Amino acid sequence: MKLLTPRDWKAYELIDSGDGEKLERFGKYVLRRPEPQAVWSKSMPESDWESMAHAQFVQEGSHSGGWKRFKPMQDQWYIEYRYKGMNLAFRLGLTGFKHVGIFPEQAVNWNFIYESCLKLEQPKVLNLFAYTGGASLAARSGGADVIHCDSIKNVLNWANANMQASDLTDIRWLLEDAFKFVKREARRERVYHGIILDPPAWGHGPKGEKWKLEDMVNELTEYVSKILHPNQHFMVFNSYSLGFSPLVLENLVKSHFSPSMTADMESGELYMAERSGRKLPMGIFSRMYHGPEEAK
Repeated sequence: MKLLTPRDWKAYELIDSGDGEKLERFGKYVLRRPEPQAVWSKSMPESDWESMAHAQFVQEGSHSGGWKRFKPMQDQWYIEYRYKGMNLAFRLGLTGFKHVGIFPEQAVNWNFIYESCLKLEQPKVLNLFAYTGGASLAARSGGADVIHCDSIKNVLNWANANMQASDLTDIRWLLEDAFKFVKREARRERVYHGIILDPPAWGHGPKGEKWKLEDMVNELTEYVSKILHPNQHFMVFNSYSLGFSPLVLENLVKSHFSPSMTADMESGELYMAERSGRKLPMGIFSRMYHGPEEAK
């Protein structure tokens, strides 16, 4: 099992975590947000948290709430992420669901996606549950034809703004229930060279379709296995479900993909390192790659 974390990202920093919260810097603004995995004590005194934070998310329901501002800050702002020839820009903002438009730990997967696309021949990539598009931007930067699928219209608009800010074009936006779309693509016998999966623990499709990860992830993986190219491919499977371990994803993938496709699969945890050096777990992953160079 691997432990992976982004390196040398000057625009983002996990400052501290503990007591069910995390303190992060996104560009020039410091935000205080709930973090259920941070069950330990804070490394820094509460006075430091209070003096540094521009805003704090206050939970009002099980999945929603609002922001309390302490210092002047813009409603929207941008940060950049650079890796080799990939130059991405993200529009951030304070939402009613504690998110700000980016999951920083995913930067390690963006690097993997970008490098995989560079090595594949005319790759076609499908990004499911695609949110604001970090993985889609990485694939497009690597030269892939990209379909970005999400069930929320304003999220698609947000991803489109990120594409334009990153000086990229021609990502195909698809307002669709990801599970239904994959099933249709399997029936049509469509094939993709890259598939990116980051399903939420729960959610709804554009027509009210209910999604619960534990109930549907096995069937989803089965259909994904039918549309991934057997010889030239990559896949990234990510999850933030608190009940899953990396072995869960690994077993799912191995149960539906051939041994030759999973031979180079790697699984593990993503984390962010705070100033004290402590590691905050930020989800689990399995990913695999097989390209022209392996076939020779």
